[in-house]
Amino acid sequence: MTNPAVADLIARSNRLGADPKNTNYAGGNTSAKGTETDPVTGEPVVLMWVKGSGGDLGTLTESGLAALRLDRMHSLVNVYPGIDREDEMVAAFDYCLHGKGGAAPSIDTAMHGLVDAPHVDHLHPDSGIAIATAVDGEELTKKIFGDKVVWVPWRRPGFQLGLDIAEIKAQNPQAVGTILGGHGITAWGDTSDECERNSLWMIEQAQAYIDEHGAADPFGAVRSGYEALPEAERRAKAAALAATIRGIASHDAPMVGHFTDVDVVTDFLAGEKAPALAELGTSCPDHFLRTKVKPLILDLPADASVEDSIARLKELHEAYRADYAAYYERYATEDSPAMRGADPLIVLVPGVGMFSYGKNKQTARVAGEFYVNAINVMRGAEALSTYAPIDESEKFRIEYWALEEAKLQRLPKPKSHQGRIALVTGAASGIGKAIATRLAAEGACVVIADLDLEKAQAAAAELGGTDVAVGVAANVADEAAVQRAIDEALLAFGGLDLVVNNAGLSLSKPLLETTEKDWDLQHDVMAKGSFLVSKAAAKALIEQQLGGDIIYISSKNSVFAGPNNIAYSATKADQAHQVRLLAVELGEHGVRVNGINPDGVVRGSGIFAGGWGANRAKTYGIDEAELGQYYANRTILKREVVPENVADAVYVLTGPELSRTTGLHIPVDSGVAQAFVR
Repeated sequence: MTNPAVADLIARSNRLGADPKNTNYAGGNTSAKGTETDPVTGEPVVLMWVKGSGGDLGTLTESGLAALRLDRMHSLVNVYPGIDREDEMVAAFDYCLHGKGGAAPSIDTAMHGLVDAPHVDHLHPDSGIAIATAVDGEELTKKIFGDKVVWVPWRRPGFQLGLDIAEIKAQNPQAVGTILGGHGITAWGDTSDECERNSLWMIEQAQAYIDEHGAADPFGAVRSGYEALPEAERRAKAAALAATIRGIASHDAPMVGHFTDVDVVTDFLAGEKAPALAELGTSCPDHFLRTKVKPLILDLPADASVEDSIARLKELHEAYRADYAAYYERYATEDSPAMRGADPLIVLVPGVGMFSYGKNKQTARVAGEFYVNAINVMRGAEALSTYAPIDESEKFRIEYWALEEAKLQRLPKPKSHQGRIALVTGAASGIGKAIATRLAAEGACVVIADLDLEKAQAAAAELGGTDVAVGVAANVADEAAVQRAIDEALLAFGGLDLVVNNAGLSLSKPLLETTEKDWDLQHDVMAKGSFLVSKAAAKALIEQQLGGDIIYISSKNSVFAGPNNIAYSATKADQAHQVRLLAVELGEHGVRVNGINPDGVVRGSGIFAGGWGANRAKTYGIDEAELGQYYANRTILKREVVPENVADAVYVLTGPELSRTTGLHIPVDSGVAQAFVR
């Protein structure tokens, strides 16, 4: 049975975490203290439940809490070796845990355990951090809150900060919380409801003061020519720049991207103070750990051409890398972790918006959300005073903190396709859907492109949220429609790594019954369609300079001369030779091009459901229901081929095991000797 204190804590945490004005994703932590019976002694024991490391308040459950004995937490004060060795106390938290399971205690555990209050919240609200990062934050704290909130000068999170806040509470019994310089807020209460009220009061009071007393133009005058472009124009420019910027962010390691053009971002970039503020970087540890200490900002107006913007972005990237390396060298010590990469995680383009990056889509999206938080913080601080983030030496101490490095090392090993962005045509059903499903399961971000937008979106929804897959409309026989689909992929995930030309149809007719319309339709969709998709995708792949894969789902019929199948087989032969041609042409860019020749894929096949199956069954003189087994019986292995078998081949061809293979056709047909490629 859940302890009432735990139930109240989870409910409070979920409410606070559901509203972004209270705290950012995975930011802050909450706690409650209460009594349970010790199963060993049968005696009551006072425990503290606190959000564990890496959890998110909005989605917190009981399994995300760490449970610690409060008496043992307090005893740690007696063995605390001092601030120079305070990191050792994190390991000591393990000796205070009560029972099995639960989350790992975070660095903020001491803050919650040492503060003498039954309920404690530590949050990262934009309004509170705005006060915390103002150059005169201490004076503003007194003006805004009187003696109910006490200023705490910046100190890196840890045991000493917990001692400091505990002392402040003891010396200020009238106080309900603190502003942590450069960082956030902490509030407390005798009940869960009181603690939540105090947190919300601090957040709302800070925002109300900013709204009433803040300057109307905290980012300065609007720079002429730097205003947001019209929506269609800025999104078109964003798509045109996406591959270049993704390549910039992925110089050291492949990254997935996220794009946003919300007003918060474009208004900031239009202000005359934007370049200087961006250079100062973020302040709250949660912010800069996910966005790096500062972004890369393009110093050209909104109407700069795509070509000029690309050229300048590449120049700025070199300067950014040199600057970051110098930052690392300034503060690194012998025991510092190795530099994790010198590429930006946030790239700002005036008039267009913000590109943010991470090892997966969620991380990239959250990084962007954090930088929006940072913009809001700068706005509030500049509206009242002057934005003054913590010193970069302190940022380095946190970014390359041994405890932070240990957290990164505990992350699970990435899946084979994590960080890869795939576009699969004809993916709302059949073979294409099976391919998209397999790639998503292996960690890829997937764009499901299909002639039917509703079906594409429904298929994407089955794979998860938009951090996993999106559905787009794509008539592969229309060059403009193909480019729109590629652009949507670039805006959805920041780039493109893997393209599967799967869209297809077939009309089974003998030569004399095959019309010109039949011929053109099949060649438009498969031969021409594959060409158009590969051409549009190749432009992005080459610009990114990250290599990539193009896969053609051809057919056994590309090499086997079967009856009553002139148009379909001819266009499949066209696709098969495109594989060879593009493998030669794109190899110098690290792009591998391979093909798969399936046969007899009846179950789940869109082509067979469209009448092809009935026609082929008639050709072979059997019932349509027997077609799958008929195809299986004529193979060497006597095994039916299903869409998932083709998906397996795509996975192998695009995974790490065949990284030196290009120009290959793999048969997935259970063995048809007449169709052996070699």
